[in-house]
Amino acid sequence: MDEVGPNFIARPYRGVSVQDTGALDEAALRAWLVGRPVYRRTGFIVAVRDCERAVVQVEHDVGDEIVAPVRDIRVLAGPDEVAFVADPEVDTGNASQMARAAGRAGARVTVVQGRYEHVNFIVEPAPVHVRVLEVVPPEPPKLLEMARAVVDYDEDLPPVALDFEAIDLRGMADAPVMYPCRCSGLEGEFLDAGPAQLGDWTLVGCERSRQIHVALYGAEPRARVDFCPAARAHAEGPTLIKCCLRERGIERSGERMVVPWGATLEEVRAALRDLIGVAV
Repeated sequence: MDEVGPNFIARPYRGVSVQDTGALDEAALRAWLVGRPVYRRTGFIVAVRDCERAVVQVEHDVGDEIVAPVRDIRVLAGPDEVAFVADPEVDTGNASQMARAAGRAGARVTVVQGRYEHVNFIVEPAPVHVRVLEVVPPEPPKLLEMARAVVDYDEDLPPVALDFEAIDLRGMADAPVMYPCRCSGLEGEFLDAGPAQLGDWTLVGCERSRQIHVALYGAEPRARVDFCPAARAHAEGPTLIKCCLRERGIERSGERMVVPWGATLEEVRAALRDLIGVAV
């Protein structure tokens, strides 16, 4: 039998069968299951008695027949270690969503009945933490929303927890101030609007903004505050950032992954996979 450790979920969840039984101790489960025919893709059984559950791994020969008798079993968790969560919002094929659901239960193994009443389980969830360093406003920022979307649809990822760290552009400089582009929540001049005359402003912008400023006005800004996430991402641990100097594709620097300021969802996905060590 394959080893089952922390963060394990059945992939695909069709390998999990839910069956009612009379008793949940190991001897009774073995007597009930060994020799019992099961669907050839079944690898796990959630055994249910009243409101209690046990999770059992089954071994059988996989041949051409649609069903095969169980040859051996391993009880992964008895009823004292299993919690049950029913949440129709959870995609039970997604490890991150499973881990979040399990976090509410606090058990070693959590069985989740989720969307479409599909059932899966997760063992000892221990999500990988990824820091997302991004500017605000807007709130929530786009990179964080894209990372959340990837985590919630990529079924190959282990459980991932996104830790957001904001770089707040508001209050970085006293008026008059210029920002790279117009955004709700910011007041001042905006570089992408191209004011006709050079002003006595402080540019709250990165190196690319400085370059554009010089190209438009033939002069450096009076002062500049650099908010670039790439210049601020010094803490250890997997970190996802974006940078204007990168126009396409992703770049790794230690535990930091850089995507373009206008990153696509696939670029964010590739960056997260690289950070976590999942093949792209």
